[in-house]
Amino acid sequence: MQGVDLGWSEPPAERADAARNRHHLLATAREMLTELGADRITMDALAERSGLGKGTVFRRFATRAGIFRALLDDSERAFQEKVLAGPPPLGPGAPPVRRLVAYGQARISFLIEHRDIARAALHGRQPVPAGSQTPLSLAHVRMLLGKLDLELTSVDLLAVQLTAALDAPLLLFLSAVEPRDAPCPTARQLSDSWQDLVERVCRR
Repeated sequence: MQGVDLGWSEPPAERADAARNRHHLLATAREMLTELGADRITMDALAERSGLGKGTVFRRFATRAGIFRALLDDSERAFQEKVLAGPPPLGPGAPPVRRLVAYGQARISFLIEHRDIARAALHGRQPVPAGSQTPLSLAHVRMLLGKLDLELTSVDLLAVQLTAALDAPLLLFLSAVEPRDAPCPTARQLSDSWQDLVERVCRR
């Protein structure tokens, strides 16, 4: 795990017209999500609402789930930018334990906020994602643990175990019991539990 690059590679270069279509389709999908909810977004409906041909939509996303994966990826990149270059304590500049607490709390809020998109991004018979789909969590948690003078058998294994506490299945399951339009009371409980876990693990 030494020398882990926390940055994300840039997406492949696009033609100007392809990039415009992608931005337009994502913006249209977000409008539909706000107005209609995830269940009403289909490939045909997105093509009609966007004014683009069905072929363009299918080439861009391939499947309905692909629409939501693209939305989630777009939001993920904005989240990662805050982690890598945003203000502390989520971004650089705060003590490692404080950053670790802030990262977990921000990740919990992110996954709960995007729970409808995450569920819609699943393929047919897949009940929940296998876990956090971004490599940033494990690398970031490992990096912060490495800055602490902890007497551990394996920092790598601890990083895996802490990252598992942020996996999407747990958060999607817990948040699913709440009405869709109501605030999720489990968010505060999960955030408090994450802080307690980190502070206990990192206590010297």
